[in-house]
Amino acid sequence: MLDAAVKALSQILSPPMRSILWRSIGLALILITALAFGLQRLLSWFATSGEVWLDGMLGPSFETSINVLAWIVSIIAGLGVVFGAVFLMPVITSLVASVFVDEVADHVELEHYPAERPGTALPFGLAMTEGVKTALLTLLVYLIALPFVLIAGAGFIVFFIATAWLLGREYFELAAMRFRSPAEAKAMRKANAATVFTAGLFIAAFVSIPIVNLATPLFGMAFMVHMHKRLSGPRPELIEPARKTRVPAA
Repeated sequence: MLDAAVKALSQILSPPMRSILWRSIGLALILITALAFGLQRLLSWFATSGEVWLDGMLGPSFETSINVLAWIVSIIAGLGVVFGAVFLMPVITSLVASVFVDEVADHVELEHYPAERPGTALPFGLAMTEGVKTALLTLLVYLIALPFVLIAGAGFIVFFIATAWLLGREYFELAAMRFRSPAEAKAMRKANAATVFTAGLFIAAFVSIPIVNLATPLFGMAFMVHMHKRLSGPRPELIEPARKTRVPAA
């Protein structure tokens, strides 16, 4: 697994990947700015009008909890786009990965697995659907964990674990669906759930690094292409050329 991560890291800066990297970063910056602005407006609304609405809906017995939540949200809203950029990066990478999934996978397969049958490009609609589903699920999990952010770091632990599971799940299935049906890819992911989650921890760590995390779609996809190859079982045509053994002279 570490070997796969090192190969993915080394390849994302290679000349064939640079064009994808710059386009991926550009799209990520556009999306992160738009979504962060929207999140800041939503949080600002909740810190003012939303508190009154929620108090009226839940009743006086929840007043203390609502006040605490409103206090946390008001602090977060004050951080604005900066918080949004950190909070939403895993969501953004899910969407960006859907756009560049096949370009990245093609380069990895050509560089490391030239003797194997190349994967089949995913229909754009299918890739985007998977990306949007993961992005929405990630956002939902993060919003649930949001109230616990200031409680002994519990929220950040939840964020990290959720990111590992969600992004590991998405990138692996995108890599697997180039060779399998969506149902088969999901079944393979479930059958190797522990391995995929562990691999997801690498992606979660990568996406946690500011600035560097803009390259997450490339790293995550390249990494999971290698992981899918390894989990698919031994193949006679695996990339690494066999070492020539010297035949002793008679």
